[in-house]
Amino acid sequence: MCLLRTPEDRFTDLPDFDYPPLYCDLENEQDGIVRISYVEAGPFDGPVVLLLHGEPSWSFLYRKVLPILAEAGIRAIAPDLIGFGRSDKPVDVADHTYARHVEWIRSFAFDALDLRNVTLVGQDWGGLIGLRVVAENPDRFARVVAANTLLPTGDQAMPDEWLAFRNAVQKAPVLDIGRFVQSGCRTKLSDAERAAYDAPFPNEMYKAGPRAMPGLVPTTPDDPASEANRRAWSVLSELDTPVLCAFGDSDPITGPAAAVLQRELKGAAGQDHRTLENAGHFLQEDQGEELGRIIARFVRG
Repeated sequence: MCLLRTPEDRFTDLPDFDYPPLYCDLENEQDGIVRISYVEAGPFDGPVVLLLHGEPSWSFLYRKVLPILAEAGIRAIAPDLIGFGRSDKPVDVADHTYARHVEWIRSFAFDALDLRNVTLVGQDWGGLIGLRVVAENPDRFARVVAANTLLPTGDQAMPDEWLAFRNAVQKAPVLDIGRFVQSGCRTKLSDAERAAYDAPFPNEMYKAGPRAMPGLVPTTPDDPASEANRRAWSVLSELDTPVLCAFGDSDPITGPAAAVLQRELKGAAGQDHRTLENAGHFLQEDQGEELGRIIARFVRG
């Protein structure tokens, strides 16, 4: 697998994101060694919150959430998915598979950091990946926050808005990452913030991850990931682990999934689910501080 690594000078002058990058090498026989990047905030001995971003963002997305959790005495860990942020970037779109991304995050959280009693926060692909990791390793998790995410099996049709997004990503000759993030926000990003979302991708060769992810979402019942996601639903529907939904009120793609998760997941029963006002798909941008407070209250009980 051919990998690219974004030069560090691309990440200078990031607004409100001065956390020093940390790195782990993930190794397995199939993929060799792949380096994953992450940032941390809060006390090392605090309860652990694992913050997973999605398409096409990176850990910069959680810059408004991290200090709120740290102030609450929580150890907040935000990795960059492989192909995003400061993490290594496979050059070939075909090198990105749903199963590989699940394994990379499992290896990061448990083999590299040996995290336990984890609270997962998964948004967008962070939930598609994270919910699988929870279902396959339930003993490692204390609770789950599902934020503008879903766990598709391909047995139900995806919204037209999502199909349009997938089509736009696949056909765009130049993938404008900052513009795609802005399109999922209610608030207007500054030039510096848009530049921060563009920073991990010096040119089109670095964008195999963002280009690949929409095509990995199961849209047919026989998708390569469908059966594994069905098994995950079977586990999650009977799991007692508390699940809190925190969704933006202005996300036409994942918005309807909140009701499904609350209805189908045993751990969601009786929780104080929240709908954040004036928040789009990237609710961390629109209501990051409020999301941080919701997570902190959930963790601290």
